[in-house]
Amino acid sequence: MNTATEQETTPATLEVEIERLLPGGVGLAHAEGLTLFVSLAAPGDIVRVQIDRLRSKVAFASVLEIIKPSAVRVEAPCPYFGRCGGCDFQQLNYETQLQTKIEIIRDCFHRIANIADLPEIAIHRSPKQWQYRARANWQFDPQTMHFGYFEAGSHRVCDVEVCAVLVPDLQNTLEDLRADIRNNKFPRAVKNVEVVAGDEGVSLSPALAGFETKNVSRRIGDETYQFSADAFFQVNHELLKPIVNEATGNARGAVAIDLYCGVGLFTGPLARCFERVVGVESNPTAAGFARLNLQNAELENARIINARVGEWLNAQSLGNEAVDFLLLDPPRAGAENSVIKGILARHPRQISYVSCDPATLARDLKKLLAAGYVLDSVAAFDMFPQTHHVETVVRLTARF
Repeated sequence: MNTATEQETTPATLEVEIERLLPGGVGLAHAEGLTLFVSLAAPGDIVRVQIDRLRSKVAFASVLEIIKPSAVRVEAPCPYFGRCGGCDFQQLNYETQLQTKIEIIRDCFHRIANIADLPEIAIHRSPKQWQYRARANWQFDPQTMHFGYFEAGSHRVCDVEVCAVLVPDLQNTLEDLRADIRNNKFPRAVKNVEVVAGDEGVSLSPALAGFETKNVSRRIGDETYQFSADAFFQVNHELLKPIVNEATGNARGAVAIDLYCGVGLFTGPLARCFERVVGVESNPTAAGFARLNLQNAELENARIINARVGEWLNAQSLGNEAVDFLLLDPPRAGAENSVIKGILARHPRQISYVSCDPATLARDLKKLLAAGYVLDSVAAFDMFPQTHHVETVVRLTARF
């Protein structure tokens, strides 16, 4: 049967029971010979859904009516829930959010990396379930004068007055910028704004009237990091100390490499444990902050290379010097093939992989395990409460 005929014979709405949540945060259901992926669902929900897209026997659907709510479903407190594309787990109680994230990691590791026997995965709770986000990217539509976040699955701007996951300093900044828009003080040419909070206030990019792209800092454990809105820094500062401890803890030796090092979140702690550390970062602004942070910490045994990670790995050489420890914290897309190739060419004794996407992490782990590494530990961190996203730290040891 062709797709057009299938669309003609498939009901526009269906009553389904949500079986579980999948990577990406969608609910899984089956009905009328279809596999359905349902957005903003809760496991155990009985719902009437509307089919939004149909691809052969796979349907993408949204909830029209909750016939019988799951026991784990809660009332989403945000008035923009369902329109704003930011938070897709507000319908779940917090314990279910945490358990679902562990299941998402397990699913990806089994299905993508073919890991049969996983070590126990403990998840570290966020100290704050709300008002934790210290970094944001806001969108502006000069036609509608809307200011906020993109709506789910679109480039329409959801006009947001209050964001429940922002730290108070950023919520105040959001209100100030919205006031500028109302008073025609906001430049129409600016379509998006990067904003980050530190201990000394807020940094904005681009700089606007009354708002600077200034350096701010944050004290994390024994380290102080300077950064700005032009350089990436993690959104949930409350969990950074345990993440650093998990990623670098008990690692000692002569040489360590820190790939995608950013402003040096892990570089400084590594420099206190290794004789020599090299950090590699492609963003020149972030690399500059990494150098500044090492200088301020008086750590002279670490150096920062401003280069694309794959190009540096495959062009540079440490001679015959062994690499004791290699840490990588790539963006959501994971490590490029050239990076994995370069890592394997250096034969580091230990690898610590920090990831914000379990699927790309599993893809890269499959290659590392096939090359002779063994998975020692998996730890999860709820860096992004109220969303399906999760931070994962895995440790591997060479067995060759």
